[in-house]
Amino acid sequence: MEVLPDIVGSDPVILFCGTAGAESTKHREHYYASPGNSFWESAHLSGLTPRRLLPEEDHTVVEHSLGLTDLVGHWDHHTGRGWVEIDRLVEAVERWQPAFLAFTAKGTAAHAARALGHRPPGLGIAPWGLGPSDVFVLPGTSGANQRKDYDGRPTRIAWWRDLASLAEPELRTRRTGA
Repeated sequence: MEVLPDIVGSDPVILFCGTAGAESTKHREHYYASPGNSFWESAHLSGLTPRRLLPEEDHTVVEHSLGLTDLVGHWDHHTGRGWVEIDRLVEAVERWQPAFLAFTAKGTAAHAARALGHRPPGLGIAPWGLGPSDVFVLPGTSGANQRKDYDGRPTRIAWWRDLASLAEPELRTRRTGA
């Protein structure tokens, strides 16, 4: 299993966290690069990036006060049991202190919650934070995640816009240097 290096600037407002350890992530070179993944489109449509970035441009997220990391998981394919490297994520959040830790799927958030002793959260703001950061759970961006309802919302993008709205005051401050 390959784990991509974190892409985080010195002062991120939102640190996005996906999952590394799945079969689909074995040979990837960029974050959210699999066909059909809506991460980059969602980041743009929510206003977090001025245009739709390509996966090959993942390193430019730092210019938008965003960061990318993964919760590294280890699963036994025979038993279905596993564990995640929660200490790695906790250390990353404590080091960068983003305003928001945004999980890019409910399953990822559930793995982290269980490892931290919390109940798995629904979409939106979680009832618990991680270090100085609020936790926000987004619907999965995989092309396979095509539902008719996303916890009461007709589309995934509604949740992304909520996150962008919550982060906007901090993003505006960082952009203007005020």
